[in-house]
Amino acid sequence: MDKERKKIRKRLLFGCLFFLLAAFFLLAARWIPGFAGWYADTVYPVLVGTIGRFFGLFPFSAAELGLYVGILAALYFLGAAALMKRSWLSVLSALWAALGGLLFSYAACCGVNYYRPPFSAYLERVSDAGSRENLLALCEWLGEQVQLSREALELEMERDPDCWERLPEKGVEAMEMLALTYPRLEGYYPKPKPVTVSEILSVQQCSGIYSPFTVEANYNQDMVSYNIPHTICHELSHLRGFMREDEANFIGYLACLASEDAAYRYSGALLGWIYAGNALAKVDPAAYIRLYEELPEAVKIELEENTQFWARYEGKTAEATEAVNDAYLKVNGQAEGVKTYGRVVDLMLEDFVKNRRAQ
Repeated sequence: MDKERKKIRKRLLFGCLFFLLAAFFLLAARWIPGFAGWYADTVYPVLVGTIGRFFGLFPFSAAELGLYVGILAALYFLGAAALMKRSWLSVLSALWAALGGLLFSYAACCGVNYYRPPFSAYLERVSDAGSRENLLALCEWLGEQVQLSREALELEMERDPDCWERLPEKGVEAMEMLALTYPRLEGYYPKPKPVTVSEILSVQQCSGIYSPFTVEANYNQDMVSYNIPHTICHELSHLRGFMREDEANFIGYLACLASEDAAYRYSGALLGWIYAGNALAKVDPAAYIRLYEELPEAVKIELEENTQFWARYEGKTAEATEAVNDAYLKVNGQAEGVKTYGRVVDLMLEDFVKNRRAQ
């Protein structure tokens, strides 16, 4: 009995310690000027290089496995308590310690980074880039890139039918290449991993997820294939501490367009066309329809397949997940919530005016 009480006290103590440390990191990031930027530049890369490197040794998603193990462990302890083989206090103390450890992991490997300087702070900004004319020109340019990259991808698939199997490694290469232009993206990138039971993500209308507990980039392998390269780069951008979703989309877009791999260039161009096209449709529907009709037929078929894929998972679960995600983003300093995802077009327009319009 004394041993059990000591275990309970230790669990409660460790749980309190983890909660206090997590609170310190999150409050310091929010209220101490410069703390989050310093942390992102000095401490967080060490965590990626150690935790991320360790879990990167596993060929499967350690985060996904941890989810299943956690569920089984919870059921075991609850069952043991119900059968009076363990006291409820013992079970609750174990739960308290586990939740404290998870919150601390989240704060250390994710939460603090929401308050670091955004990626856009390191860019040369362009004023008045968001005109209708620039938006139309961007969509036209992206339409050309979609066609060119699609043709290159078809040739690549003829030469190498298994080229899609190397997408994770090519994602790391794409991010490393982009880092040559944007040094803030330099650092170690573990290999991205597909979620084995990707239905878990699909029902949440989720294409990928960054796990702060294992420092892994995970992606939904059931999606229509053109989504996967951009999603990989999006999730890898979080491993450089850039947590804003609009900026992760933008970094993924840049990485894909700069890649030597046709599948990545196609993914970046098409996702960029979708983002910019949705914005164009709101201000000039006729121009949007014209540009859509100019897309290759194979691309239109994939866009329809994508619509049908996600439509299968619309429902209460997806709505609840979006509501939770919206609240999560707002709590972490993104006042626009899920609307933040759409702001990638502003960054794309600035990049287009500054770097691509003359091409």
